Amino acid sequence: MADERPDTEPTENVASPTDSHDGHEVTSKPAEPKDDTVSTRHTLRVGRRALRYTATTGRVVLRDEVYEDGKFTGFRPKAEISMTAYVVDAPKTDNRPVVFAFNGGPGSSSVWLHLGLLGPRRVVMGDVGELIAPPYQLADNAESLLAVSDLVFIDPVSTGYSRAVEGGSAKDYHGYTGDIESVGELIRLWTTRHNRWMSPKFLAGESYGTLRAAALAEHLQTRHGMYLNGVMLISSVLDLGSVGLHEPEDRGFVNFLPTYAAVAHFHGKHGRKSLKTVLAEAEAYAERDYPWVLSRGSRLTAAERTAAVTTLARLTGLSEDYVERSDLRIEHVRFFTELLRDRGLGVGRLDSRFTGPLASGVAEKYDADPSHDAISGPYAAAWNHYVRAELEYKNDLPYVQLSMKANEEWSYKEFEGKAVDAAPQLARAMRANPHLRVHVAYGYHDGATPYYAAQEVLAHLQIPAALHANIEHAFYEAGHMMYVHEPSRLAQSADLADFVRRASQP
Repeated sequence: MADERPDTEPTENVASPTDSHDGHEVTSKPAEPKDDTVSTRHTLRVGRRALRYTATTGRVVLRDEVYEDGKFTGFRPKAEISMTAYVVDAPKTDNRPVVFAFNGGPGSSSVWLHLGLLGPRRVVMGDVGELIAPPYQLADNAESLLAVSDLVFIDPVSTGYSRAVEGGSAKDYHGYTGDIESVGELIRLWTTRHNRWMSPKFLAGESYGTLRAAALAEHLQTRHGMYLNGVMLISSVLDLGSVGLHEPEDRGFVNFLPTYAAVAHFHGKHGRKSLKTVLAEAEAYAERDYPWVLSRGSRLTAAERTAAVTTLARLTGLSEDYVERSDLRIEHVRFFTELLRDRGLGVGRLDSRFTGPLASGVAEKYDADPSHDAISGPYAAAWNHYVRAELEYKNDLPYVQLSMKANEEWSYKEFEGKAVDAAPQLARAMRANPHLRVHVAYGYHDGATPYYAAQEVLAHLQIPAALHANIEHAFYEAGHMMYVHEPSRLAQSADLADFVRRASQP
């Protein structure tokens, strides 16, 4: 795609697909795309420190090496990737840690981690019960990870301003392998151009971005010999089968149960019991009795089934009649629709602390996720202002927060007949690099990537027992984007900074 910045003069012959020369019609080639990044200078106050840094944002062109008949014929542009990098002024930047961050979807831009948690500026939008009205606010983020690490935020193809080049196919990147290779190439390119091969390097992914991060850790070290110091998995889902996204198997129903219990607790379904008590009971049932109950099928006695119905209803806050009619298997979006149906409310999937009115009181599933409704507007307004007014980057392309087209056509052809699972890649990376540290952040009220499922996957990593000590776990009483909850944001910021410091040490 040609440069669409409005302050750039149009390149001659780009607008027309054909030109006339000596009376003959000749097909024009697309204009050669070029990097169009812009750099600006800023200062962030962190405690008593004045952190001076350079922000660079825009699009970087990725190219393929081209060979014809075994001969190298040059480089072919293939995609323009939007990214934003923050580099702190330092006497010796080449060994300062750098974190490469992205969100998930698949089809999501990096705006959530960028303006919600890690970057030097953040969205101010309020929280459950006290949301701020549009047009929202931006503020300095004194807890930014920039205090301990440089940052590079990456928008995969079809998200943010990232696009395939003119004449190229976006579908080449809408899939497991194409995505890993393109994001990995941007990381290699940035690291090389900025002389950061000797810096401690980290990946930070959220949601599907955790699956991407796990696969990238192995890809970078195998393809480029780039060994990482750490991987941060925020709202982790390495194995889609663990949450029932391969087939509606019993494993997924079991792994959602503790999350259902946490959500029911937040909405007052457990009386005066503490969250810790409720989760302990739900986890114990999920560990032993629930898998056994579901495995029995018609062999389950009437008494055993009645006991299971009673327990599941108590833990989830649903009626015994609903649990019975669900055949003891509660699908997650139906749960979010059913839990507060008597109040005319649906519960958020991304963050189940949020609620919103149901369009229909008899709908099987709600028409929209009230937590996404609450979050998307503030982030869109904040980014579209910030990128132009403060980062001084101008592009008439829409900044795509979440590409449903990319999500819907995402290809998992590499996993035909089995669940999508990047846990083996993470395990391989850890076996090859025993210094690789992993930080996992869980939200108890995250209904998209349930915490118990993520724990189950990590517990089964094929690594030596000693390497499990390289994995650390952090829990927050919030949702998928736990940083929407201010106490969780402050705690998580401190946890991640501490992780980077420790994992960067020799």
